Amino acid sequence: MSTILVVANETLGGAKLLETIGQKAGPDDRVVVCVPRNRPREGFVIYDDAVYDAAQVRIDLARQFLRERGLTAVGDVGDPDPYTATMDAVAEWRPDEIIISTYPATSSGWMKRDLIERVQEATGLPVTHVVTDVDTEGLPFDVTLVVANRTASGDQLLAHLRSKRGQGDRERLFIVCVPQEGGGGTAAQAARGRLGQVLDRMRADGMVTAGMIGDPDPFTATMNALQFFRVDDIVISTLPATRSGWLRADLIERVRRATNTPVEHVEANAPVEA
Repeated sequence: MSTILVVANETLGGAKLLETIGQKAGPDDRVVVCVPRNRPREGFVIYDDAVYDAAQVRIDLARQFLRERGLTAVGDVGDPDPYTATMDAVAEWRPDEIIISTYPATSSGWMKRDLIERVQEATGLPVTHVVTDVDTEGLPFDVTLVVANRTASGDQLLAHLRSKRGQGDRERLFIVCVPQEGGGGTAAQAARGRLGQVLDRMRADGMVTAGMIGDPDPFTATMNALQFFRVDDIVISTLPATRSGWLRADLIERVRRATNTPVEHVEANAPVEA
């Protein structure tokens, strides 16, 4: 069994990288996905927890995507510095070869720091460099951002997402963002609990999905998620209008005005929580 280390961040879902992994890895090999945690280049203020969670989302989606194709995949969130992240992963996983995916040289901060050559010299391992311009090439699948809190694991939202999975000819991935209600550890714990419930239900239904908790303000949480991920559409789930603070704050229309992304609204009842 060979171990192949894959180092990537924003280009992780690129078609060229996935094709290269498929060419090099067989059913008996192990793919280790390392995502150095990095901040978006512009936009809203992003906290460290959100940066870590976004990297973990990329890993979780990549692992599910590769496992669906018969590959053994594991992963770690890495140091913000891609060289340190790579060397840490080499020390832990002892790979037989490395694949590093970057943007083209004109826009890649990693290449400006000579990442490929430094890793080759330090490890002596075969290093394959995959250049992926996801800004122009796009991704080989559709991505839906799902924003919900109290209704996250409700039947109405799950039925809507189930119907979206079958739309179009391409596979669809779902990224779930659960804004916290209020601040403090209790709010984060409640949001993570709801996130875990909806992810469990979606995966049991065969969906490729991962998620993170977000800022207490649902608009900020949505915009932060859009800084990290390229999405094709957004689904926002709220309580009915008579009970929804999100609707009273005009969340749906604010997100529509702030983005060029289609936004769907699902009204749902909150499930009974144990």
